[in-house]
Amino acid sequence: METISENQLVERQKKLEKMFGHLDRKNLPELCTVRDVMSASSDQWSILILLWLGYFPVLRFNKIKKYVYGISNKVLSQRLKVLEADGYIERKAYPEVPIRVEYNLTDFGAQYVERLLELTQWMRENSPKILKHPEKYGLL
Repeated sequence: METISENQLVERQKKLEKMFGHLDRKNLPELCTVRDVMSASSDQWSILILLWLGYFPVLRFNKIKKYVYGISNKVLSQRLKVLEADGYIERKAYPEVPIRVEYNLTDFGAQYVERLLELTQWMRENSPKILKHPEKYGLL
């Protein structure tokens, strides 16, 4: 009889097999769905931007900059453009003087934030272990 952890291991192996099992290991493809999607939406700044937009339904540029501590105007502007182009967020500009621009999550972005919340919960639960031995986890 299998235990829950053995069952989870079997399920995880099935998912990994489905993802990688069909690939020729000697001639891996140049395109990688996981890498290509993750590179656009999973850098440190994009994750924080998306999480804050998940918390607040609508944010303006300066509020995002305030909440995403340490990000420069240039990088924030670049990340917002990429996230908008990839469909994670929407940008709405109002014809006012000065112009008012607001950002919010799309449905697609909200689905991604749901997955990020699962990951951040895992991080919160495991951060004492990771921070206790930073050299072991490549944090030094």
